[in-house]
Amino acid sequence: MKRAFCVLVPLFQETKVTVSTMAKLTDFKEWKFRSPPSYAELPIDENPQYNEPVAVKNAVFSKVPTEPLTGKLHLVCVSEEALSDILDLDPKVAETEEFVDFLAGKYLPEGGLTVSHRYGGYQFGYWADQLGDGRAHILGEYVNSKGECWQPQLKGSGETPYSRFGDGRAVLRSSIREMIASEACYHLGVPTTRAAGLVVSDDHKVWRDKTYSGMARQERAAIVMRVARAWYRLGSFEILFKRKEPQLAETLADFIIKHHFPHIDINDADKYVNWFSEVAHTNLDMVASWQGVGFTHGVLNTDNISLLGDTIDYGPYGFMDHYYEHYVPNSSDDMGRYAFNKQPDILVWNLEKFAEALHPILSEEDRGKIKAIIATLPEYVNNKVLKTYLAKLGLEEIQDGDSSLVKDLLDMMQSTSADFTCTFRQLAE
Repeated sequence: MKRAFCVLVPLFQETKVTVSTMAKLTDFKEWKFRSPPSYAELPIDENPQYNEPVAVKNAVFSKVPTEPLTGKLHLVCVSEEALSDILDLDPKVAETEEFVDFLAGKYLPEGGLTVSHRYGGYQFGYWADQLGDGRAHILGEYVNSKGECWQPQLKGSGETPYSRFGDGRAVLRSSIREMIASEACYHLGVPTTRAAGLVVSDDHKVWRDKTYSGMARQERAAIVMRVARAWYRLGSFEILFKRKEPQLAETLADFIIKHHFPHIDINDADKYVNWFSEVAHTNLDMVASWQGVGFTHGVLNTDNISLLGDTIDYGPYGFMDHYYEHYVPNSSDDMGRYAFNKQPDILVWNLEKFAEALHPILSEEDRGKIKAIIATLPEYVNNKVLKTYLAKLGLEEIQDGDSSLVKDLLDMMQSTSADFTCTFRQLAE
């Protein structure tokens, strides 16, 4: 098996980074998932027709086996840090056949439980009904040596009940973009899912219309392995709200609070209010970090917003070169709904939809408190973005006139087509 092997390393760091392999597993066959995973506590649909589109009911996940890549496989790249720091693996493990088979969906370590997540969402402002993991499989849960729980997920690993008209596959170019962007964002200080490895097949081909011009061509199929603390989204609750499944919504909310927000007292009468507040503010902190590095997500539908405040689903994203506040990296966003300068407002809009989805499990008092929180979010995110820019200018506190200072700088950058990153780097020097 031939491998085109490369390693992703941190960006924008002058010192050489070394990854410690002390006490890391060198035999991948010894690596195991936690069994059972915590998500096994939630309802899982087990329809045997797992690769046929279906309206799933009363379930958070569907039990779906991966559809492995076929043909001659190549390991394209791995993130040594993700392997070592998250999965407790010696990076040399990546050179083994078992690890490549793991990425390709052919080998599932002990304790694994492959599922695809059910969710809905508002796409470009309109309800799109059931969406879900149409080409992704959560493989299991791994608790590392630090006590952290992570969920590896394959993207491009075959059809699921949520595939709709898709073929369940991904191609090399989009997989490379996700691999690089998620690791770059992590090292830029942006909250994000991670990417551990990428594999491609020489022989497994799929049809793609790269330019949406009706000229589809065959491309090599690829799978990227992403890792996250969990994959729940705003849309995880929107589908339950639209399908009138309030009991399941309450079960899921309590589960997420218990496992992912343990500092919130599950017996507190304000638990849902406190949870909403944290989801809202961590996501707004995330979008402020995007604005600070010139990152535009491109598809800020509610199904692409994590409940844990991480950047997920790298599709038609872009990092700005020359500053332009209306920058849109997505060719299908004709109206510029998800333009760079609109991202903070869109996150607030999405959070309002999330609050709406929670209504069936909230008391009248809860609804009033969450409404009051929502009223504060525009000012919160605007201040957070302002602080982000001021920090780039070396200013620690907000003072009168700072908003105008930042606006004047950005206006000048736009009128002169100044490079976003280089401008701030040159100012820093």
